[in-house]
Amino acid sequence: MKIGMVGLGKMGANMTVRLLEKGHEVVAFDLSPEARDSVSQKGAVPAASLDELVGHLDPPRVAWVMVPAGAPTDRTVESLKGLMSQGDVVIDGGNSNYKEAAPTAASLAEKGIAFIDAGTSGGIWGLTEGYCLMVGGTPEAVAVCEPVFKALAPEGGYAHVGPVGAGHFVKMVHNGIEYGLMQAYAEGFEVMHQADEFELDLHQVASIWRYGSVVRSWLLDLTERALAPGSGFENIEGYVVDSGEGRWTALEAIDRGVPAPVITLALYQRFASRDPDSYANRLVAALRNQFGGHAVRTEPRSGAPS
Repeated sequence: MKIGMVGLGKMGANMTVRLLEKGHEVVAFDLSPEARDSVSQKGAVPAASLDELVGHLDPPRVAWVMVPAGAPTDRTVESLKGLMSQGDVVIDGGNSNYKEAAPTAASLAEKGIAFIDAGTSGGIWGLTEGYCLMVGGTPEAVAVCEPVFKALAPEGGYAHVGPVGAGHFVKMVHNGIEYGLMQAYAEGFEVMHQADEFELDLHQVASIWRYGSVVRSWLLDLTERALAPGSGFENIEGYVVDSGEGRWTALEAIDRGVPAPVITLALYQRFASRDPDSYANRLVAALRNQFGGHAVRTEPRSGAPS
């Protein structure tokens, strides 16, 4: 089928190429002419504007939005609303908050345009490995787009998980779980890193755990790659950002009265990683010194008296 891809970043560009390789036609738009040129060389039809993109599509027209969540997605969807018509479908494949899906669907429905929220996982490996797709929307809208979903996903990696909002909800929880898994691996390897007496080769450990171990996973495969000689791991700063979905998962757990300590603490650890001069940590050290005489480490800090 023919589909419009809006946003040609790391995900959108690779998704475009995968669809082309699976025999679909893709009309591609991005604000960057270089991004448009890149996918056009792979067979996509470049569009210099959303208007041009919609003009190249055949009814029922389908546009997949792969731009950053929030205002960029909102603006894009609103623009598509003005250009598309009855029977067309807009897919949001970004990391939008699931609570925004129902209002977006209601707005598009004013013109008879259907909305699908497609939780999309796979990262930069999706081109070759396929994308896990968690899709929310009406059965009718999903049926229109299903050939594309099946082309993007590996065998067994796509499901229509529920009504509008369900796709982004499931993807949100997926990312929350991801936070916890990565934190568990990180803490375990930190413990082994501190065991100087064994002189452990942590790349070797990560490598053997991938075979037969109960903790083997794709994230462990990536751990092995990250720790491989020559990977540059020793130059990486321990500053960890969060995409927002870990926060939303923690807040959702609070709202629903669900204990989720692992996910929540993993999120807090990301916050902690961003402040090498944490006031809280310095106060804890000072208190330990006050009540127990425990030694403190002192060094001049930027903007503070030495």
